[in-house]
Amino acid sequence: MDNMDENGTVKKYRISRRHHMTIHWKDFIVNDNILVKDASLKERTSIVGRVGILMLSCGTGAWRVREAMNKVSRALKLTCSADIGLISLEFTCFDDERSCTQVLSLPNTGVNTDKLNDMEHFVNNFETVSISLTVKQVHLALDNIQRKTGNYSPLIAGLAAALACSSFIFLLGGGISEMICSFVGAGIGNWTRSKMNARHVTTLISIAVSVAIACLAYLCIFTFFKTFFQILVQHEAGYIGAMLFVIPGFPFITSILDISKLDMRSGLERLAYAIMVTLVAALIGWLVALMVHLRPGNFLTLGLSPLMILLLRIPASFCGVFGFSIMFNSSPKMATAAGCIGAVANTLRLELVDLTAIPPSAAAFVGALVAGLIASVINHYNGYPRISLTVPSIVIMVPGLYIYRAVYNIGSNAIGVGALWLTKAIMIIIFLPLGLFVARVLLDKDWRHFN
Repeated sequence: MDNMDENGTVKKYRISRRHHMTIHWKDFIVNDNILVKDASLKERTSIVGRVGILMLSCGTGAWRVREAMNKVSRALKLTCSADIGLISLEFTCFDDERSCTQVLSLPNTGVNTDKLNDMEHFVNNFETVSISLTVKQVHLALDNIQRKTGNYSPLIAGLAAALACSSFIFLLGGGISEMICSFVGAGIGNWTRSKMNARHVTTLISIAVSVAIACLAYLCIFTFFKTFFQILVQHEAGYIGAMLFVIPGFPFITSILDISKLDMRSGLERLAYAIMVTLVAALIGWLVALMVHLRPGNFLTLGLSPLMILLLRIPASFCGVFGFSIMFNSSPKMATAAGCIGAVANTLRLELVDLTAIPPSAAAFVGALVAGLIASVINHYNGYPRISLTVPSIVIMVPGLYIYRAVYNIGSNAIGVGALWLTKAIMIIIFLPLGLFVARVLLDKDWRHFN
């Protein structure tokens, strides 16, 4: 586009074509030296909104976003009313005489537990620390959090997915061959997704491409083993493990938690997003399997004693949860804490299924309940956000194998079998967040009531 300056010289410049326009928060600052508590309504409202949208960008649920906005609003002598979705929020702040309304949105959704931890510390300390700062200083502090890059490179993210999915496939009943193939497939797949995310490729494309590459990588390694080591063809059943890194654990769990608190808009939007991601991944996996003749059969028996399986499930559960936590950008300490929770909760769940007559959905409820209770204790002592501990610890309980078998059988016109697997998957998915909900009800008085 051409423009002419005051001297008549033609200048050429490029107009940004971003679909989501950048908000320049510094433009809200009227006076660099005025304290935030004495700032104008517009300036104070911008701080409340920025805290809310940063919390939302971390992947946490509507209840937690609203709680953070309310804390900041009270410190700024404002009343805040917010309507929160998956990637957008509309809110109004009131003072004694006037009101100010803003509408904010994100270009995409994601999970960043490390940034969430920083934001929770900022919000919790706002009334005692930030309230004595200027508006500019508060925005600079939020700038530092917003600009904080991920803790891990695409290579580390790929290795984390490899560790998580190979552990996941063992917990599902796979052996060494399936674990190795899943390790390679999931690692390459999540590395690909991380590279595409860095280039801001849209969600569905990055999921579809990364799942397809993960499945093909599994097939290549499996073919190599079958050719040179004569492993049985039944080991191909483990290829489902190569795509489990795309399980949308955070949206699934937070959707039901939001719905339980009557944040229906956020809950339903998160649920729709989680279903979309799951269906795309499962359909791509099914199409690849159809082209290369892979079948989601049963795993071969490992031939291990119940005691040995129990002893192996503990480290496998830890490694699986630790890997998923790293994928969610948790710090190593936070990932270790989540891994310890998962080692206890997931092992308990699997042992209940094996040693008792309890249905898998009820066992999932017990496992999630235990995870929620332990996470509350850890939160009390070190301040890690509960959701940053609970979701990674129970995402390994999400029945990705059941979902894939449902899609595979429905796609093959075995509607009855597919419906059975889908029903089992839905029951478990519903009971997982219910377990966390009950844990919060028992230990968090704010969660028990509305006001």
